[in-house]
Amino acid sequence: MHLLIESKYYFMDKKLLIDYISVFIYIYVGLKFLQNQGVTVESLQVHDHMNRRPVTFTSNMPVAEAVERLLETKQTGGPVIDSQNKVIGFLSEQDCLLQMIESSYYREQVAHVKDIMKTEVLAIKPYTSVIELAQRMMFEKPKVYPIVDDDGYLLGTINRSALLNAIDLQLRDAYKLRTS
Repeated sequence: MHLLIESKYYFMDKKLLIDYISVFIYIYVGLKFLQNQGVTVESLQVHDHMNRRPVTFTSNMPVAEAVERLLETKQTGGPVIDSQNKVIGFLSEQDCLLQMIESSYYREQVAHVKDIMKTEVLAIKPYTSVIELAQRMMFEKPKVYPIVDDDGYLLGTINRSALLNAIDLQLRDAYKLRTS
């Protein structure tokens, strides 16, 4: 087991640690390059790169139906919303896997999303910086973040791939400007 210096985060896998460090270096070097080109961190915001049609769930939905939605949309998780479209939880593939294993063992499929969803949701605002979120994602577990307005209403989601794509696009544009 490895400990990242001055951090509470442990890494069980050396390759995973190297991957995280590589992404961090890519982001850090890219950010410095972008700053030298006059691009500010604030100009890269998540609302420009979010999924505006994320998979969503209701708390009373059977887990089997939620799994079908995840599989159909090829998303790894999504927000649980109430009737007013406010985020009240989050459901991931991992949450569903555990429940499905238990259901197959006991031959019961009566669980609902409210029984297994996470109620402490790490939601972000649409004006959050892409770089700031990318740095958070390197050390926080969620792979998908719900994006909510100031009143908690769902606007969309953003995942790690979308963040990498946003940073990569910005870097490519900056490199093109530099070579022109």
